[in-house]
Amino acid sequence: MSKDTEVDMKEVELNELDPEKQPMTGDGPAPGAEKNGSVKLKVPEDVVTFTGLSKEELMKVAGTPGWVRTRWVLLILFWLGWIGMLAGAIAIIVQAPRCKPLPEMNWWNEGPLYQIPDVVAFADGMEGVEAKLDAMNQLKVKGLVLGPLHSIQVDQPSTLDLKVIDPTQGKESELVAVLEKAHKKGISVVLDLTPNYLGAASWFSPADTSDVMAKLKAAAEHWLALGVDGIKFSDLSVATSSDEWSNLQAVVLGNHTEDMKKRALMGVVEGLSPNELSQLVNTSGVNLALSDLLSTKTAGVERIKAMDTLHTNQRSLAWGLGAAQRDQLSTLAKTPALIRLYQLLLFTMPGTPVFTYGDEIGLKAGGAGNFSKMVWDIEKAPAEGAVVDEAAETVRKEQVSVMKWFKSLSELRGKERSLLHGDYYPLYSSATSLAFLRLWDQSERYIAAVNWGDTPELLKLSLTPTEGVALPETATVRLSTGNSSLNALAEESEVRLDSITLESGEAVLLKFPYTV
Repeated sequence: MSKDTEVDMKEVELNELDPEKQPMTGDGPAPGAEKNGSVKLKVPEDVVTFTGLSKEELMKVAGTPGWVRTRWVLLILFWLGWIGMLAGAIAIIVQAPRCKPLPEMNWWNEGPLYQIPDVVAFADGMEGVEAKLDAMNQLKVKGLVLGPLHSIQVDQPSTLDLKVIDPTQGKESELVAVLEKAHKKGISVVLDLTPNYLGAASWFSPADTSDVMAKLKAAAEHWLALGVDGIKFSDLSVATSSDEWSNLQAVVLGNHTEDMKKRALMGVVEGLSPNELSQLVNTSGVNLALSDLLSTKTAGVERIKAMDTLHTNQRSLAWGLGAAQRDQLSTLAKTPALIRLYQLLLFTMPGTPVFTYGDEIGLKAGGAGNFSKMVWDIEKAPAEGAVVDEAAETVRKEQVSVMKWFKSLSELRGKERSLLHGDYYPLYSSATSLAFLRLWDQSERYIAAVNWGDTPELLKLSLTPTEGVALPETATVRLSTGNSSLNALAEESEVRLDSITLESGEAVLLKFPYTV
């Protein structure tokens, strides 16, 4: 056989390959002489397909006694299950404890107020205040108290003009810019219009009070029209005794509708007892009274008694340490430990905490009526390789630590109902320490305990039997001024409430859950 015949025969054999083995794609042989893609189909001889019952068959089955009984059983079970779930839901709703209605809250109850008595010392003027509003927002403050800003000739009521800003403090247009930016950030602005703020008597003399009140009323109309959210002044008891008091109230609080933001009429009270202050708040109609009781009542027993008397007025009461005199907290709290202690105390007491600028970092008071220059950019560490003043660096780090503590307290108060507007119960007091409980309905409970004395003190917390309120045996440390994780009051540790030892200058915030 010739070679050509041999080639032809091979071509015939290739063409006659089983179609099942022919490649599925491509005209030529698979790359690498592989036969990938070959598929061999096998069709089963018997395929059983379930088509269900026909209509006639279904009708025959549906009428049988067995199917009828089954259908009735299933129907009864369905309705029994549905009724059972409904009854269970009703039982849960009925047995669940009812939520206590929330009290009326105004913007001055929702967070701390921040006083800036001298805008030049704070931020080199009114424009500087506007630039620092972001920093104020980070502190979770709900209101700024500016001034007094007006020009004044000491003890000269005839020259008083409460509508004119002292040129050294800024311009009216700059104040309006502050108002607009603050409102965008949810911060309200109160203007301090204390008439004779540089003199010995805030309202000059008793004979001048009516005329000065009339000027204050006209100034309030002016500033409120520009967007100010409230008016503050000193010596509330003097103001409320004036015949013009009701007219001032009408200006600040009048023409208010439900959809309007409420304005604040805020007064400073000094030298009154807790009972006298409570009576003044109840009879004067003032929105917020800033007391000096923490400054004048230095014993824990006295401070607890003041809270006992005033806690029912908490939505109209403001607390500060030095704030009533527009002083820094460090005027009375001489050490960083005490500054942290009083920050915790103010944020947990029943009422609105008020701070003066610089309290958030423990700024040292200027003294002799002078305002300390505010310190900024404390979180900026010295550049690598730079010459460092060790003493200054120690102060800077301490200020950063105090500010971090302040922010944590402010944030916690703003989100915890027990601290925001909860009920108050005294637990312990001595000459240099105190403890109290704050709780609201079914929210988590908090206990504040502080010791500003020079020596450690053992606190044995106890609660007078009260319906629906009881102390557990232990509680968890939420915040503590102790620095070491080995401290007995380290955060998240469990402590017994019948024996808490606080070191000198130590403060702790405890928490425990609501239980039925």
